[in-house]
Amino acid sequence: MTRTRLLIVPPLLFLVVFFVYPIAAMLARSVTGTQGGVTLQTYAAVLKEPVYLLILANTFRIAAIVTAACLLVGYPTAYFLSQVAGNRAPVYLAFIAVPYFTSVLVRTYAWMVLLGRDGLINHVLVGLHLAPQPVKLLYTDFGVVVGMTYVLLPYMIVALYAVMEGIDRTLVRAAAAFGASPWERFRRVFFPLSLPGVVGGSLLVFVIALGFFITPALMGGPSDQMIAMLIQTAVEQLLNWNLASVLGTLLLAATLIGLILYDRLVGLEKLIGGGAL
Repeated sequence: MTRTRLLIVPPLLFLVVFFVYPIAAMLARSVTGTQGGVTLQTYAAVLKEPVYLLILANTFRIAAIVTAACLLVGYPTAYFLSQVAGNRAPVYLAFIAVPYFTSVLVRTYAWMVLLGRDGLINHVLVGLHLAPQPVKLLYTDFGVVVGMTYVLLPYMIVALYAVMEGIDRTLVRAAAAFGASPWERFRRVFFPLSLPGVVGGSLLVFVIALGFFITPALMGGPSDQMIAMLIQTAVEQLLNWNLASVLGTLLLAATLIGLILYDRLVGLEKLIGGGAL
């Protein structure tokens, strides 16, 4: 038993040094004044400043849109994979995972090339006479959403597929035996059973999207600022670590609220032990 406990010490130390301590330091710095002592002045300044609130609201808005886009594209894809017979589904999943062998920065630059004024998409739109001139797709909300959706879509697909693959198909066949149409079988049997994957995948994508930095920084415009970009500005340009800590704490609080809501609605045991991820 003693040796078993000793084996737990290294990972615990790793978590304390690289996870617990940084978060504790961030929380402590967020309530520390410039002259020392505990104060909530920075929190009050952030909550009173319309710019900060606007960026925070913009972060949640973009994260929600990206989550909806990933769900809209990812659900049919995961459903198709769950219906594939034989060993073809793992092959398709491997193709979905292939982009992860490439840096997010490289993939973001690739989308910048595609969405630029002289990019392939604008050439197609103008060539097909769908637009009289190149459309501004880059440095807009559209560009940010497209880039983030492309990066986060595999998370949604895998989360959905893991749940769909575990659905008992005899329930669907039983509904068919009782005369239910394909649409009724999907709406009343399959879709309700896939909801843990929908909620788990949506939560996962939403939480990751809240802290996204590279894609909105490169593909977004001045009106597409997100909280991670504001934290970077506070640290590198303003040298205001208190402000950065407050913004990081607000981002952490939003993440915890999402987890609490998921636990109330579905249960974290399904997220961890039920194969949703």
